[in-house]
Amino acid sequence: MVETTVVTSPIKGQFVKLEDIDDQAFNSGALGLGIAIEPTEGLVVAPVSGSVTSLFPTHHAIGITSDEGAEILIHVGMDTVRLEGEHFTAHIKQGDRIERGQKLLSFDIEKIKAAGYPLTTPVVVTNASNYHVEVTVPATVSTDDLILELISKG
Repeated sequence: MVETTVVTSPIKGQFVKLEDIDDQAFNSGALGLGIAIEPTEGLVVAPVSGSVTSLFPTHHAIGITSDEGAEILIHVGMDTVRLEGEHFTAHIKQGDRIERGQKLLSFDIEKIKAAGYPLTTPVVVTNASNYHVEVTVPATVSTDDLILELISKG
């Protein structure tokens, strides 16, 4: 049976092609297929309903598994792991059930920029080989905008 998973934007901001960001692990597709967003607001919301499968101790990245089985990684900024959690707040914990639109993380855009870190945020499907991934993104995204449509291959 073919299932479709709709992924909405977890962040308000400007759309960036994944291949255009300055991080080889993401721009090569090694970590998955998807998009990136240049945030205009320091808030990450759930792009799907499902569960939090990993929350990095530094709160700069979160892994989510949708109810349909899509595995999504949201990584706020580039090299922000080096901030060791400073300027990031988690509003959920690993293992939590989440609903689309629910607040997950917040972060201080100005302080992170002042510390010298780019805020470009990849949103990737880490098990993309299970899906036909269709990118459907406007130039400016809001947290309820459709960004990816995942059509199961099986």
